[in-house]
Amino acid sequence: MRHRVHARKLGRTSAHRLAMYRNLVTSLLQHERVETTDAKAKEVRRLADRMITLGKRGDLHARRRALRVIRERDVTAKVFGELAERYRNRPGGYTRVLKTRVRVGDAAPLSIVELVEALPGAADGKPASKKASTKKAPSKKSSGAKKSTTKKATTKKATTKKATTKKAATKKAPKKSD
Repeated sequence: MRHRVHARKLGRTSAHRLAMYRNLVTSLLQHERVETTDAKAKEVRRLADRMITLGKRGDLHARRRALRVIRERDVTAKVFGELAERYRNRPGGYTRVLKTRVRVGDAAPLSIVELVEALPGAADGKPASKKASTKKAPSKKSSGAKKSTTKKATTKKATTKKATTKKAATKKAPKKSD
């Protein structure tokens, strides 16, 4: 039973698995996009999000904890500088996994792990929500809705009148021919 087991073993020893995760996280944070298998992608997503959260904290202890996982110092500097600033107002979910294809050699499902873009207003220091940018003015929305409902109502009435007249005409026509 897998009770309380949260990580995947991926058929590797613990040392090999740790080294693979460290390499993948370093590559992801450096290039901001990596293609790998689904299972590895889901594990790397967890570690990468944790590293960016450490970068947002920004203290010495967080930097030392990040250096345990990230292999290159310039990537660590990027996490604590550029990425921490980009995701300053984002409460989590810095990465996304997109399923892409099946590998030809062994039919393994592949995915792309990538860093999401910051919210549109994040550079101003104000968290911008998607709802605010996509919402239209309420006056336009309400007037457009009224027009469309009245238009539909008139077309329904017209079609019902036409249908009743056609039915009546077809009923009367056979009686005249008799």
